[in-house]
Amino acid sequence: MGKKHTVFETDFNDLNLVKRGKVRDIYDLGDTLLMVVTDRISAFDVVMPDQLPDKGIILTQISLFWFDVMESIIQNHVITANVDEYPEICRPYADSLRGRSMLVKKADPLPVECIARGYISGSGWKSYQKSGDVCGIKLPPGLKESEKLPQPIFTPSTKADEGLHDINIKFSEAENLIGKSLAGRVKELTLAIYKKGAELAADRGIIIADTKFEFGLIGNDLILIDEVLTPDSSRFWPKTSYKPGGAQKSFDKQYLRDYLNALNWDKTPPGPSLPEEIITKTRSKYLEALTLLTESNHGL
Repeated sequence: MGKKHTVFETDFNDLNLVKRGKVRDIYDLGDTLLMVVTDRISAFDVVMPDQLPDKGIILTQISLFWFDVMESIIQNHVITANVDEYPEICRPYADSLRGRSMLVKKADPLPVECIARGYISGSGWKSYQKSGDVCGIKLPPGLKESEKLPQPIFTPSTKADEGLHDINIKFSEAENLIGKSLAGRVKELTLAIYKKGAELAADRGIIIADTKFEFGLIGNDLILIDEVLTPDSSRFWPKTSYKPGGAQKSFDKQYLRDYLNALNWDKTPPGPSLPEEIITKTRSKYLEALTLLTESNHGL
């Protein structure tokens, strides 16, 4: 296993940092953006003090795989992920950027998170238990936790400011935010991308229970932005152990969440330090997802 360059935070002095998110550092290069995926890991909207080695590379390679797969459905914001093709000003940082960054088009992000759910879990399961619906969509009675839905549903949410939770909204509220025509289009695209991704992943041993996408506009052109079908933006379950009626084993950070839930921590910053075992096991789950999906471990 090759030793990789781990990156908790980037500080490229002569580049214009415009946003430092929970995981991504975004730099404005003028006509384009440089998106760097760090090894920070967050849970419950809190960034942990420890990093997950290679996480940024794993997420970037999974997203690049899916952006390519989905091009027949929708165009995306990727210009190149080849560091040698980046502008000259990025060259001093090539080692930190390689494998974990993308040069992307500038787009105006839509103010809604576009969520597809094929299985009832997470906040959807909590909502269903209370009211029998998710985001105003009535579901059949008697569903078990983690059960497959009769067909995937579109459940948008607001985009919360850093440190706050997104709020699930009804489709009509999404229409009010971005207009009926655009809301209808992102609903259709969200379900189409999810369906194609879920089918491909299922062939490779992974159930994608739910996921969220982000879309942006360049003029009137709608494109796919941010990340796609990664363990950070989706629930990935192993097909071999899937059994409805409770929580599932996962390839995502549910393992980390379960550990944190067992602590006496109030889920506000700062996050607790993580034992080496938790870091190692979480990393191995991310890497397994990459290997199964792309049929390569990319030398990690």
